[in-house]
Amino acid sequence: MPLFSIGTVQKLTGLSARQIRYYEEHGLIQPARTPGNQRQFSFADVERLMQIRQLLDEGHNIASVKRNLLDKDRRPRSSRPLSAKDVPDSEVYQWLERELMERRQTGEFQGDLSRFYRHR
Repeated sequence: MPLFSIGTVQKLTGLSARQIRYYEEHGLIQPARTPGNQRQFSFADVERLMQIRQLLDEGHNIASVKRNLLDKDRRPRSSRPLSAKDVPDSEVYQWLERELMERRQTGEFQGDLSRFYRHR
């Protein structure tokens, strides 16, 4: 589900808007678009951008990153049963809320996702 603007994704990934657009131009990510044609990124898009950044930091070039991500996409997904190590969505959302509220007080994420969470 697309939730994040490009500005928020920049803060989450440490990438510049230009880098993110470049990766989109090369087909490494395909963010959703709003009716106004603005990019909207999902958690999966953010995770993929982090993978791209990691591969580039390891010394891979764009062609190698594309191959690596294509190979990963082609691998069958594990159908293993859930274990106690898997974190349920509710815990992920609680963690995200705590992080956003802590950062909201420092002003780092002011105006971003933190506005969806109210102090309780």
